[in-house]
Amino acid sequence: MIQLVNNMKENGNVVFVLSSENKGIVEVPAFLNDFVKAFEEGKKEEDFAKVGSQYFFFVKENENLEKMRLAGNSVRKQLDKKADNLTIVGNGASTLALVEGFMLSNYQFLKYFKEAEEMKFALSNVEVKGDFTAKQISDLNNTVKAVYWARTMVNEPVSFLNATQLATEIEALGKEANFSVKVLGRKEIEDLKMGGLLAVNKGSIDQPTFTIMEYKPANPINKKPIVLVGKGVVYDTGGLSLKPTAGSMDSMKSDMGGAACMAGTIYAAALNDVNVHVIGLVPATDNRPGGNAYAPGDVITMFDGTTIEVLNTDAEGRMILADAVAYATQYDPEVIIDAATLTGAALVVAGDMASCIMGNDEQTIDAIIASGYNVHERLAKLPFWDDYKDLLKSNVADMKNIGGRFAGTITAGKFLEHFAKAPYVHMDIAGPAWMDAPRDYKGNGGTGSGVRTLVDFLTNYKG
Repeated sequence: MIQLVNNMKENGNVVFVLSSENKGIVEVPAFLNDFVKAFEEGKKEEDFAKVGSQYFFFVKENENLEKMRLAGNSVRKQLDKKADNLTIVGNGASTLALVEGFMLSNYQFLKYFKEAEEMKFALSNVEVKGDFTAKQISDLNNTVKAVYWARTMVNEPVSFLNATQLATEIEALGKEANFSVKVLGRKEIEDLKMGGLLAVNKGSIDQPTFTIMEYKPANPINKKPIVLVGKGVVYDTGGLSLKPTAGSMDSMKSDMGGAACMAGTIYAAALNDVNVHVIGLVPATDNRPGGNAYAPGDVITMFDGTTIEVLNTDAEGRMILADAVAYATQYDPEVIIDAATLTGAALVVAGDMASCIMGNDEQTIDAIIASGYNVHERLAKLPFWDDYKDLLKSNVADMKNIGGRFAGTITAGKFLEHFAKAPYVHMDIAGPAWMDAPRDYKGNGGTGSGVRTLVDFLTNYKG
């Protein structure tokens, strides 16, 4: 929780963001003057002093907001985990970025530790002193809160977070943030003839779900909704095309990172009163090699009637997303945007440093890329020529569900574009959605990748 204050706590821990413009607001205690002078004259971008039990951090203001977020991460790492207060003093976007980096670094997932209480950071509230509006602080709070939620969903194991539980968690968001949530179970999904979702679910002992979210302010700037679609594979073994390599299943609870991204985005947008009409769709199931599992060679009839030859059951994400993307068309949307941890090929393209983005709506793609740069969730734009769809031609059905060795991330996007009868953008977040080892303020495990980008995109959306 971030709180705007007028005064610093006596004997509290303080971060001073130093610049010529902040001289009036940054009142450094006199006994630190020599330290500050040496710091300002030196080459360090940040430093700290500890006086008794009190921490004083000094950070030079930087127009590069990512450096300020990283400085916030550095403060969190150096601050005693039992410290229970912190005031950040400064002005402008650089100070807010430092606050953001600190708060994102303060996330912990300790639910399954026996000694969770001993491991927990004592600090849950950060105070900010500066020339900020309550709205700025509230919006940042809500966005961080949404990222926390998305991280937790990705970190939860399938033993807790099956498709039904994911839908329940999204319902709770809707109640809190006042957006509508409707959850369809197996019977409704069967009635809709969502063949892709039902096929992937055949090997599971758990029901699939299809969750529909809608956030509609009183007078939205868009006449037609933006539809966000998130892949909700709560665990992926690969199905009968079992994942072959050592360790390849260890993080597969993260395969619903797209669903977490889209639900988290709508949650933050609703809390922040973003003036955009948004609909969210989350098809959810696990993918297991059960006795009734779908198999390579099967031909599946999808929601829109398209027939798909299944050549790899580990290309399941596009199967469930295709039904959702086709379903989205009924809303006559301005654009359909999906997010998914879809292909290992995306990591070959950009590693875990960036997501991949492609589609047929250049204006929206450029806007999302710009938002990604704003929050340092970068996106690599891939070609999306129609030639790639030729790689999906099947001898026995309308399409096959994989396109061969090459351009795997692009052919997955072209597969999904077939089902979108509206402007379409595809985000493959497989790289940055999960970190095997701690990475600055992203931590390790689920990162909530994409939430901050899409919240920024919706906030700045002009229709």
